[in-house]
Amino acid sequence: MAFWIASSPHNHNQTKTPNLMRLVIYATLPGILAQWYFFGWGNLIHIALAMATALVCEFTVLSLRKKPISHELFDGSALLTALLLGICLPALAPWWISVIGTMFAIVIVKQLYGGLGHNPFNPAMAGYVMLLVSFPLQMTLWQPPLSLVAVDLNFTNTLTTILTGFTLEGYSVEQIRTTIDGITMATPLDTLKTNTGLGLTVLESIESPVFGDNFALGWEWINAGFLLGGIFLIFKKAIAWQTPVSFLISLFICSFIGYSISPDSSASTMFHWFSGATMLGAFFILTDPVTGATSTKGRIVVGLLAGLLVYLIRTAGGYPDGIAFAILLCNMSAPLIDQYTRPRTYGHIKGDK
Repeated sequence: MAFWIASSPHNHNQTKTPNLMRLVIYATLPGILAQWYFFGWGNLIHIALAMATALVCEFTVLSLRKKPISHELFDGSALLTALLLGICLPALAPWWISVIGTMFAIVIVKQLYGGLGHNPFNPAMAGYVMLLVSFPLQMTLWQPPLSLVAVDLNFTNTLTTILTGFTLEGYSVEQIRTTIDGITMATPLDTLKTNTGLGLTVLESIESPVFGDNFALGWEWINAGFLLGGIFLIFKKAIAWQTPVSFLISLFICSFIGYSISPDSSASTMFHWFSGATMLGAFFILTDPVTGATSTKGRIVVGLLAGLLVYLIRTAGGYPDGIAFAILLCNMSAPLIDQYTRPRTYGHIKGDK
Protein backbone atom coordinates (compact mmCIF):
# COMPACT_ATOMS: atom_id res chain seq x y z
CA MET A 1 0.00 0.00 0.00
CA ALA A 2 1.31 3.42 -0.94
CA PHE A 3 -0.11 6.82 -0.08
CA TRP A 4 0.00 10.29 -1.47
CA ILE A 5 2.29 12.44 0.63
CA ALA A 6 0.67 15.15 2.71
CA SER A 7 1.78 17.47 5.47
CA SER A 8 0.50 16.96 8.99
CA PRO A 9 -2.21 16.56 10.14
CA HIS A 10 -2.17 13.51 7.87
CA ASN A 11 -5.24 12.42 5.95
CA HIS A 12 -4.09 9.61 3.69
CA ASN A 13 -5.76 8.56 0.48
CA GLN A 14 -6.15 4.79 0.91
CA THR A 15 -5.49 4.04 -2.75
CA LYS A 16 -2.83 1.71 -4.04
CA THR A 17 -0.08 3.17 -6.17
CA PRO A 18 -0.90 1.07 -9.29
CA ASN A 19 -4.50 2.32 -9.27
CA LEU A 20 -3.37 5.94 -9.05
CA MET A 21 -0.77 5.49 -11.77
CA ARG A 22 -3.32 3.88 -14.08
CA LEU A 23 -5.73 6.74 -13.43
CA VAL A 24 -3.11 9.30 -14.42
CA ILE A 25 -2.21 7.30 -17.54
CA TYR A 26 -5.88 7.16 -18.55
CA ALA A 27 -6.16 10.93 -18.03
CA THR A 28 -3.40 11.56 -20.58
CA LEU A 29 -5.35 9.83 -23.36
CA PRO A 30 -7.28 12.90 -24.66
CA GLY A 31 -4.03 14.83 -25.09
CA ILE A 32 -2.24 11.85 -26.66
CA LEU A 33 -5.09 11.28 -29.11
CA ALA A 34 -4.96 14.96 -30.13
CA GLN A 35 -1.20 14.66 -30.52
CA TRP A 36 -1.63 11.62 -32.78
CA TYR A 37 -4.36 13.33 -34.84
CA PHE A 38 -2.34 16.47 -35.56
CA PHE A 39 1.21 15.11 -35.62
CA GLY A 40 0.91 11.46 -36.56
CA TRP A 41 2.46 8.31 -35.15
CA GLY A 42 5.81 9.67 -33.97
CA ASN A 43 5.06 10.22 -30.31
CA LEU A 44 3.14 6.95 -30.02
CA ILE A 45 6.22 5.13 -31.32
CA HIS A 46 8.46 6.97 -28.86
CA ILE A 47 6.05 6.18 -26.02
CA ALA A 48 6.22 2.47 -26.90
CA LEU A 49 10.03 2.56 -27.08
CA ALA A 50 10.24 4.43 -23.78
CA MET A 51 7.87 2.05 -22.01
CA ALA A 52 9.77 -1.03 -23.19
CA THR A 53 13.06 0.56 -22.08
CA ALA A 54 11.58 1.55 -18.72
CA LEU A 55 10.44 -2.00 -17.93
CA VAL A 56 13.82 -3.48 -18.87
CA CYS A 57 15.72 -0.90 -16.81
CA GLU A 58 13.39 -1.23 -13.84
CA PHE A 59 13.65 -5.03 -13.91
CA THR A 60 17.44 -4.93 -14.14
CA VAL A 61 17.94 -2.46 -11.29
CA LEU A 62 15.39 -4.15 -9.03
CA SER A 63 17.14 -7.47 -9.63
CA LEU A 64 20.52 -5.98 -8.72
CA ARG A 65 19.03 -4.34 -5.61
CA LYS A 66 17.26 -7.60 -4.68
CA LYS A 67 13.92 -5.81 -4.43
CA PRO A 68 10.48 -7.44 -4.89
CA ILE A 69 10.29 -7.30 -8.67
CA SER A 70 6.66 -8.25 -9.26
CA HIS A 71 5.38 -5.60 -6.86
CA GLU A 72 7.55 -2.64 -7.87
CA LEU A 73 7.91 -3.40 -11.58
CA PHE A 74 4.17 -3.25 -12.18
CA ASP A 75 3.24 -0.39 -9.85
CA GLY A 76 2.86 1.80 -12.94
CA SER A 77 5.41 4.46 -11.95
CA ALA A 78 8.00 3.44 -14.55
CA LEU A 79 5.39 3.25 -17.30
CA LEU A 80 4.03 6.68 -16.36
CA THR A 81 7.54 8.17 -16.44
CA ALA A 82 8.12 6.66 -19.89
CA LEU A 83 4.73 7.89 -21.09
CA LEU A 84 5.37 11.49 -20.01
CA LEU A 85 8.84 11.48 -21.57
CA GLY A 86 7.53 10.01 -24.83
CA ILE A 87 4.85 12.71 -25.02
CA CYS A 88 7.47 15.45 -24.67
CA LEU A 89 9.93 14.21 -27.31
CA PRO A 90 9.99 15.56 -30.89
CA ALA A 91 7.94 13.15 -32.99
CA LEU A 92 10.71 12.51 -35.53
CA ALA A 93 13.61 12.27 -33.07
CA PRO A 94 15.82 9.18 -33.60
CA TRP A 95 14.88 6.04 -31.68
CA TRP A 96 17.88 6.16 -29.37
CA ILE A 97 16.75 9.50 -27.95
CA SER A 98 13.79 7.88 -26.16
CA VAL A 99 15.93 4.92 -25.06
CA ILE A 100 18.73 7.03 -23.56
CA GLY A 101 16.30 9.48 -21.94
CA THR A 102 14.29 6.70 -20.34
CA MET A 103 17.40 4.89 -19.11
CA PHE A 104 18.60 8.08 -17.44
CA ALA A 105 15.18 8.78 -15.92
CA ILE A 106 14.71 5.29 -14.48
CA VAL A 107 18.23 4.21 -13.53
CA ILE A 108 19.81 7.51 -12.46
CA VAL A 109 17.02 9.81 -11.37
CA LYS A 110 14.65 7.24 -9.88
CA GLN A 111 16.44 4.07 -8.78
CA LEU A 112 19.82 5.55 -7.87
CA TYR A 113 18.10 7.64 -5.20
CA GLY A 114 16.23 4.66 -3.77
CA GLY A 115 13.24 4.20 -6.02
CA LEU A 116 9.72 5.63 -5.99
CA GLY A 117 9.21 8.08 -3.15
CA HIS A 118 12.89 8.99 -2.76
CA ASN A 119 13.71 10.77 -6.03
CA PRO A 120 14.25 14.53 -5.53
CA PHE A 121 13.51 15.37 -9.19
CA ASN A 122 10.74 14.37 -11.52
CA PRO A 123 12.34 11.55 -13.56
CA ALA A 124 10.61 12.37 -16.85
CA MET A 125 11.60 16.04 -16.76
CA ALA A 126 15.14 15.25 -15.62
CA GLY A 127 15.47 12.84 -18.53
CA TYR A 128 14.09 15.43 -20.93
CA VAL A 129 16.48 18.16 -19.75
CA MET A 130 19.43 15.76 -19.98
CA LEU A 131 18.50 15.04 -23.59
CA LEU A 132 17.96 18.71 -24.37
CA VAL A 133 21.38 19.66 -23.02
CA SER A 134 23.25 16.65 -24.43
CA PHE A 135 21.59 16.32 -27.84
CA PRO A 136 20.25 19.77 -28.77
CA LEU A 137 20.13 19.05 -32.50
CA GLN A 138 18.02 15.91 -32.19
CA MET A 139 15.78 17.56 -29.59
CA THR A 140 14.86 20.36 -31.97
CA LEU A 141 13.52 18.09 -34.75
CA TRP A 142 9.95 19.17 -34.12
CA GLN A 143 7.54 18.01 -36.78
CA PRO A 144 4.98 20.49 -38.15
CA PRO A 145 1.31 19.43 -38.12
CA LEU A 146 0.41 16.84 -40.74
CA SER A 147 -1.70 19.37 -42.63
CA LEU A 148 1.48 21.36 -43.39
CA VAL A 149 3.66 18.39 -44.37
CA ALA A 150 3.97 17.43 -48.02
CA VAL A 151 5.25 13.90 -47.25
CA ASP A 152 2.80 11.14 -46.35
CA LEU A 153 3.80 10.36 -42.76
CA ASN A 154 1.87 7.13 -42.28
CA PHE A 155 2.89 4.63 -39.62
CA THR A 156 5.47 2.84 -41.76
CA ASN A 157 7.05 6.06 -43.01
CA THR A 158 7.19 7.52 -39.50
CA LEU A 159 8.71 4.36 -38.02
CA THR A 160 11.30 4.22 -40.80
CA THR A 161 12.19 7.88 -40.22
CA ILE A 162 12.65 7.34 -36.49
CA LEU A 163 14.80 4.23 -37.03
CA THR A 164 16.90 5.42 -39.98
CA GLY A 165 16.44 9.19 -40.32
CA PHE A 166 14.80 8.87 -43.73
CA THR A 167 11.36 8.02 -45.09
CA LEU A 168 10.81 5.15 -47.51
CA GLU A 169 10.99 7.68 -50.35
CA GLY A 170 14.35 8.95 -49.10
CA TYR A 171 13.23 12.23 -47.51
CA SER A 172 15.27 13.33 -44.49
CA VAL A 173 13.79 14.85 -41.35
CA GLU A 174 14.98 18.30 -42.44
CA GLN A 175 13.26 17.89 -45.81
CA ILE A 176 10.03 16.89 -44.04
CA ARG A 177 10.21 20.04 -41.94
CA THR A 178 10.95 22.36 -44.87
CA THR A 179 8.20 24.11 -46.84
CA ILE A 180 8.18 24.63 -50.60
CA ASP A 181 9.51 28.14 -49.90
CA GLY A 182 12.61 26.66 -48.28
CA ILE A 183 11.61 27.70 -44.75
CA THR A 184 12.11 25.18 -41.95
CA MET A 185 9.02 24.96 -39.77
CA ALA A 186 9.31 24.87 -35.98
CA THR A 187 6.91 24.96 -33.03
CA PRO A 188 4.82 28.11 -32.52
CA LEU A 189 6.80 28.97 -29.37
CA ASP A 190 10.12 28.58 -31.18
CA THR A 191 8.87 30.49 -34.22
CA LEU A 192 7.61 33.39 -32.11
CA LYS A 193 10.83 33.57 -30.09
CA THR A 194 12.99 33.55 -33.21
CA ASN A 195 10.89 36.13 -35.07
CA THR A 196 10.64 38.58 -32.20
CA GLY A 197 14.40 38.23 -31.72
CA LEU A 198 14.81 39.28 -35.34
CA GLY A 199 12.71 42.39 -34.75
CA LEU A 200 9.36 41.20 -36.07
CA THR A 201 6.19 41.95 -34.12
CA VAL A 202 3.92 39.28 -32.69
CA LEU A 203 1.26 40.17 -35.26
CA GLU A 204 3.76 39.64 -38.07
CA SER A 205 5.00 36.39 -36.53
CA ILE A 206 1.59 34.75 -36.20
CA GLU A 207 1.15 34.96 -39.97
CA SER A 208 3.23 31.77 -40.09
CA PRO A 209 1.07 28.71 -40.89
CA VAL A 210 2.21 26.93 -37.70
CA PHE A 211 -0.02 29.29 -35.70
CA GLY A 212 -3.21 28.29 -37.53
CA ASP A 213 -6.40 30.27 -37.04
CA ASN A 214 -6.20 30.56 -33.25
CA PHE A 215 -3.10 30.24 -31.08
CA ALA A 216 -0.98 27.30 -32.20
CA LEU A 217 -2.08 24.83 -34.88
CA GLY A 218 -2.53 21.42 -33.24
CA TRP A 219 -0.92 22.43 -29.96
CA GLU A 220 -4.06 24.23 -28.78
CA TRP A 221 -6.06 21.01 -29.03
CA ILE A 222 -3.31 18.96 -27.41
CA ASN A 223 -3.28 21.35 -24.47
CA ALA A 224 -7.08 21.25 -24.36
CA GLY A 225 -6.87 17.45 -24.16
CA PHE A 226 -4.46 17.55 -21.23
CA LEU A 227 -6.61 20.22 -19.57
CA LEU A 228 -9.59 17.86 -19.84
CA GLY A 229 -7.53 15.02 -18.37
CA GLY A 230 -6.32 17.28 -15.56
CA ILE A 231 -9.85 18.30 -14.63
CA PHE A 232 -10.74 14.60 -14.54
CA LEU A 233 -7.86 13.93 -12.10
CA ILE A 234 -8.98 16.78 -9.84
CA PHE A 235 -12.56 15.49 -9.94
CA LYS A 236 -11.30 12.02 -8.94
CA LYS A 237 -9.14 13.63 -6.21
CA ALA A 238 -6.03 12.03 -7.67
CA ILE A 239 -4.16 15.36 -7.64
CA ALA A 240 -4.43 18.51 -5.56
CA TRP A 241 -5.99 21.42 -7.43
CA GLN A 242 -3.86 24.14 -5.80
CA THR A 243 -0.71 23.55 -7.86
CA PRO A 244 -2.15 23.60 -11.41
CA VAL A 245 -4.58 26.43 -10.66
CA SER A 246 -1.91 28.65 -9.08
CA PHE A 247 0.49 27.82 -11.93
CA LEU A 248 -2.02 28.82 -14.62
CA ILE A 249 -2.99 31.97 -12.71
CA SER A 250 0.67 32.95 -12.34
CA LEU A 251 1.38 32.37 -16.05
CA PHE A 252 -1.80 34.29 -16.92
CA ILE A 253 -0.86 37.29 -14.79
CA CYS A 254 2.74 37.42 -16.04
CA SER A 255 1.73 37.12 -19.71
CA PHE A 256 -1.11 39.63 -19.24
CA ILE A 257 1.29 42.19 -17.78
CA GLY A 258 3.80 41.58 -20.57
CA TYR A 259 1.13 41.81 -23.27
CA SER A 260 -0.33 44.99 -21.74
CA ILE A 261 3.07 46.68 -21.66
CA SER A 262 4.31 45.57 -25.08
CA PRO A 263 1.79 43.77 -27.32
CA ASP A 264 4.23 43.93 -30.26
CA SER A 265 6.82 41.74 -28.51
CA SER A 266 4.71 39.72 -26.02
CA ALA A 267 2.26 36.95 -26.87
CA SER A 268 -1.26 36.81 -25.51
CA THR A 269 -2.16 34.99 -22.32
CA MET A 270 -4.14 32.32 -24.17
CA PHE A 271 -1.16 31.63 -26.43
CA HIS A 272 0.96 30.87 -23.37
CA TRP A 273 -1.76 28.63 -21.96
CA PHE A 274 -2.44 26.63 -25.11
CA SER A 275 1.00 26.18 -26.64
CA GLY A 276 3.97 24.04 -25.70
CA ALA A 277 3.69 21.72 -22.72
CA THR A 278 1.71 24.11 -20.50
CA MET A 279 -1.25 21.91 -19.55
CA LEU A 280 0.83 18.72 -19.42
CA GLY A 281 3.21 20.39 -16.98
CA ALA A 282 0.41 21.95 -14.94
CA PHE A 283 -1.67 18.83 -14.31
CA PHE A 284 0.61 15.84 -14.83
CA ILE A 285 4.13 16.84 -13.78
CA LEU A 286 4.00 19.71 -11.29
CA THR A 287 1.45 17.70 -9.29
CA ASP A 288 3.91 14.83 -8.73
CA PRO A 289 3.41 14.06 -4.99
CA VAL A 290 7.01 12.93 -4.53
CA THR A 291 8.88 15.92 -5.96
CA GLY A 292 6.33 18.67 -5.30
CA ALA A 293 5.33 20.54 -2.17
CA THR A 294 3.18 18.67 0.33
CA SER A 295 1.48 21.49 2.24
CA THR A 296 -1.50 23.34 0.82
CA LYS A 297 0.23 26.73 0.97
CA GLY A 298 3.38 25.13 -0.38
CA ARG A 299 1.55 23.83 -3.45
CA ILE A 300 0.25 27.33 -4.16
CA VAL A 301 3.72 28.84 -3.81
CA VAL A 302 5.24 26.18 -6.08
CA GLY A 303 2.58 26.80 -8.71
CA LEU A 304 3.09 30.57 -8.60
CA LEU A 305 6.86 30.14 -8.81
CA ALA A 306 6.59 27.71 -11.74
CA GLY A 307 4.34 30.07 -13.70
CA LEU A 308 6.78 32.94 -13.20
CA LEU A 309 9.76 30.80 -14.22
CA VAL A 310 8.05 29.49 -17.35
CA TYR A 311 7.18 33.01 -18.47
CA LEU A 312 10.70 34.32 -17.81
CA ILE A 313 12.32 31.42 -19.68
CA ARG A 314 9.95 31.78 -22.63
CA THR A 315 10.46 35.51 -22.95
CA ALA A 316 14.01 36.14 -21.72
CA GLY A 317 15.69 32.74 -21.61
CA GLY A 318 17.45 30.73 -24.28
CA TYR A 319 14.75 28.06 -24.65
CA PRO A 320 11.34 28.56 -26.28
CA ASP A 321 9.27 26.64 -23.71
CA GLY A 322 10.85 26.27 -20.26
CA ILE A 323 8.37 23.90 -18.60
CA ALA A 324 10.98 21.23 -17.84
CA PHE A 325 13.54 23.67 -16.41
CA ALA A 326 10.90 25.42 -14.31
CA ILE A 327 9.69 22.11 -12.87
CA LEU A 328 13.21 20.97 -11.92
CA LEU A 329 13.88 24.31 -10.22
CA CYS A 330 10.61 23.95 -8.32
CA ASN A 331 11.59 20.39 -7.34
CA MET A 332 14.76 21.84 -5.81
CA SER A 333 12.78 24.51 -3.99
CA ALA A 334 9.91 22.31 -2.73
CA PRO A 335 11.54 21.14 0.56
CA LEU A 336 12.43 24.70 1.54
CA ILE A 337 8.96 25.94 0.59
CA ASP A 338 7.39 23.17 2.66
CA GLN A 339 9.60 24.12 5.60
CA TYR A 340 8.04 27.59 5.74
CA THR A 341 4.48 26.76 4.70
CA ARG A 342 3.64 23.57 6.57
CA PRO A 343 0.67 23.97 8.94
CA ARG A 344 1.04 23.91 12.70
CA THR A 345 0.84 20.36 14.06
CA TYR A 346 -2.19 19.62 16.20
CA GLY A 347 -1.40 19.89 19.88
CA HIS A 348 1.38 22.44 19.42
CA ILE A 349 1.20 26.17 19.85
CA LYS A 350 2.95 28.66 17.62
CA GLY A 351 6.64 28.84 18.42
CA ASP A 352 6.91 25.31 19.84
CA LYS A 353 9.93 23.32 18.76
